[in-house]
Amino acid sequence: MQAHESQGWISYAITAVVIGIVFAIRWRRMSVVKPLKLERLWIFPALYAAVTLYMFVMYPPHGLAWLFCALALVMGAALGWQRGKLMRITIDPDSHALNTTSSPAAVLFIVAIVAVRTGARAMIGDGHALHLDAFAITDMLVALALGLFTTQRIEMYLRAKRMLETARVR
Repeated sequence: MQAHESQGWISYAITAVVIGIVFAIRWRRMSVVKPLKLERLWIFPALYAAVTLYMFVMYPPHGLAWLFCALALVMGAALGWQRGKLMRITIDPDSHALNTTSSPAAVLFIVAIVAVRTGARAMIGDGHALHLDAFAITDMLVALALGLFTTQRIEMYLRAKRMLETARVR
C-alpha cells in the first residue's frame, strides 16, 4: 500500500516540476512582442478540429461520454473566451500593425487549468465512479481543448478587428 502511495506522490512531484519548468520558460517569453496576423488565427483551431473529428469518427465516445464531451466543449469555450480576453493586443497607430504579448494572467490561467485537471484526475481516479474509461476522459480533454483554442482565437480576432476599425477611423 505504501509503495502505491509513494508512486502517487512521485507522479505529482514530477508533474509539478514539469509545470514549473514550462511556466518559467513561458514567463521569460512573455515580454516578447509577436505580430498578430488576423488572417492566420483560424489555422490552428481548424487543424485541431480536424484531428478532433478524426478521433471522434475513428474512436467515438459511447453513452454518457457524448454528454460529458459536449459539456467539456462548452466549458473549454468559456475558458478559451476568458483566456482570449487576457491576451494583450496592441496596435501601432501609424502602420496599424497588430501585435500581441502574453499576459501573466493568461499564463497563470493555463497553470490553473492544469492544476484543476490534475485535481480532477485525482478525485475521479480511474473514472469508474462516473462510468468512464481512459478513452472517454481523453475524448473529454480533446473536446475541452477544441473549445478553448477555438474561442480564444475568436475572441482575439473580434477584439483586434474592433481595434483596427477604431484606429482606421481616427
